[in-house]
Amino acid sequence: MDIATIIGLILGGGLILTAIALGGGGLTPFIDVPSGMIVFGGAIAASLINFPLKMNLGAFSVILKTFMFKLPSPQDTIGQFKKFAEVVRKDGLLALEEQAAAVTDDYMKRGLESLISGVAAEDVARSLEIELSYIEQRHVAGKKIVDSAGAAAPAFGMIGTLIGLVQMLRSLDDPSQIGGGMAVALLTTLYGALVANVVCIPLAGKLEARNQEESMIRELMICGITLLGEGESPRVVEEKLLSFLSPKTRKSIVKA
Repeated sequence: MDIATIIGLILGGGLILTAIALGGGGLTPFIDVPSGMIVFGGAIAASLINFPLKMNLGAFSVILKTFMFKLPSPQDTIGQFKKFAEVVRKDGLLALEEQAAAVTDDYMKRGLESLISGVAAEDVARSLEIELSYIEQRHVAGKKIVDSAGAAAPAFGMIGTLIGLVQMLRSLDDPSQIGGGMAVALLTTLYGALVANVVCIPLAGKLEARNQEESMIRELMICGITLLGEGESPRVVEEKLLSFLSPKTRKSIVKA
């Protein structure tokens, strides 16, 4: 679980609620059902119009990656491939069968099993690269939907503001109706800004970071499997895979 996303959402929401509470008057003046309908309903409607239903439904699983995200670390993966290379150098590819069965990452496991079954290393790498390209496409599609909601929410906030102003102007002869129109006018803008800047834009940024992180670790795995298939020595496998990491991280691993 990515605790940073949860902390960020709680911190952002908490600071806003605290500011409201310190201002006096409580939360009641900031709750308006019509405003919420315009902003939240409008953002969902815009997403449904922009993207097919299947993409909208699939976006939820992608967005969950901002909360539930688990990948093996590059350091651990490099260590694994170094051990695999030692086994291959000593006993051959077939000796990897037991180690491959213990691998928890499905992507890496499929690649190792294909290699062990006799598929050429370049064919395994090509298959894994195709799978990776589709993984990236799904991630990009999910991010686009979140970006779309982040762009639509403030726009619908402005629409709500205009609706509220029209209602207010039509009720100038009845002072009791002016407050309701003004509330819709101001709160829809507030709701739109909150949805965009506290939720959608940060989540879209996290999705992009997660996509880059997963792509890197998958590329590292593809390279490692290719090197195993080519029969490279453990030392060469380690050195080539370390090139995926920053110089600082590389030094810390070498020292360890």
